[in-house]
Parts: sequence; structure tokens; C-alpha cells
Amino acid sequence: MMPHPLLPKLRQLKLGGMAQTLDVRAGQATQQHLTPLEFLALLLDDELDRRHQQRFARRLAQSGCDAQKTLARFDFAATPSVNRTFLQDLATCAFIPRHENVLFCGPTGVGKSHLANALALEALKRDLNVLYQNTPRLLAELHAARATGAQARLLARLLHADLLVLDDFGLQPLSPQAAQDLYDLVRERYERGSLIVTSNRAFDEWAEVFGNDLLASAALDRLTHHAHTLIIRGDSYRQRSRRKEGTSGASAAPTERSSQA
Repeated sequence: MMPHPLLPKLRQLKLGGMAQTLDVRAGQATQQHLTPLEFLALLLDDELDRRHQQRFARRLAQSGCDAQKTLARFDFAATPSVNRTFLQDLATCAFIPRHENVLFCGPTGVGKSHLANALALEALKRDLNVLYQNTPRLLAELHAARATGAQARLLARLLHADLLVLDDFGLQPLSPQAAQDLYDLVRERYERGSLIVTSNRAFDEWAEVFGNDLLASAALDRLTHHAHTLIIRGDSYRQRSRRKEGTSGASAAPTERSSQA
């Protein structure tokens, strides 16, 4: 079968999406008696779709997000304290252009990180610039960057993101410098860029994490202003899974012995 005469020209113009679907669309145009403009519109849609997918893949790789932790894969039934309607509203990402924050608080293993990641993925789908960072690791990187003179470049990247996710805040007390760096980050993004913060600490415990009542109060004041807060209650998902595995294993043992008797 001879290649379509437009194919070399599309490749030369780097219109890969159109080149990939050209034969299919040409056949479709013949069968459905499409006008030249309708045929061209289909090809342009294919090219736009390919470029959108490429941008998403590139942004995803740069963001630090996990592509598997989507809202569709979150087990709402196992975490009844999570309001599905509330999360679906946040998933529209309308809070981001308004420079609002989202705070997920609750014990370990209830899905805070999964939900934060899911919202970050929704933002990526909308061509927004997203960074997902583990808070202790990020603060360590800021400290190391200060020693090498790269802090200004790293800080600029954090400040210019449309959405910055700070995961696992409060896992360990902050050094004075780390507390100052985190406060500076919150202060600089206040009413300029959205933050999502996950923490297993209640708000009244933040001063203990910061080791500085004044910085903790100032950071919390900025974070909670124009913020959507979700307190998640329940048992650890991982612990529930272990208990289920243990129960199924225990129930399976007598069956196995019975079959051998």
C-alpha cells in the first residue's frame, strides 16, 4: 500500500499526531463523505491531542507526582470521613487561580498523600505547573542548595509553581534554619500561589514542630487564610490491609489441613 502523499510533509513539519492518524482519517473521510474542512479539523484535533499528551507526560515527569494515585483509585468506602463531593469540587482546580490552599490533616495511613497527589494530577491535566515535594526532603535540599549557591534557583522554581504540594509536614521537628525556610516559602507564596499541605499533626501541635511559636503562628495564619481544610479520621489503610491478610491467612490454614486429612 502506497503511503499517503501528505505523510512526508507532515513529518517534515513535525506534525506527528496528524501523521499517525492520517491513513485512518483519510479512510474515514472517504467513507463518511467528509468535506476538506471536516477532514482537516479531525487531523488538527489529533495533533492537538498528541501535543497535550506530550506536555502532560513532560510535566508529570518534572512534578514528582505518582501517576497511579488518582482520585478514581481512592477508596472512599474505606475512608467514610472523606467527603467525596468536597474532593470532586477541589478536583476542578478552581482553587488554584484563586491562590487558595488545601490542608489535609489526620493520622498516618488515612489517604492524605493519595488525595494530595490526585489533586496535583488534576492540575497537571489542566496544563498547570505542579511540584510535589516531601517536606523534610525539600527542606534538606534547600539547606544543601544554600551551601552550593543554588538556593535562589531552587526557591524560584518552588515559588513559580502554580501548585506546590508539601507532603508529610510534621514528621519530625524542624531545625531553626528549616523552620525559617518553610516559613519563608509559605510567606512568599501567600496569595500568589496555591499550596497543598498534608500533615499528621493537629494545628495546635505546629508550634512544637517549628520549635518557634511566632513562626508557627505566622505560617499557620497564612496557610489557613483562603484555605480548604479536610480533617480525615480513621484507621491506617495499610494496617487494615495487614489485618485482612492476616485474617485470610488464618482462615486458609484449617482448610488446607482439612484437605490433607
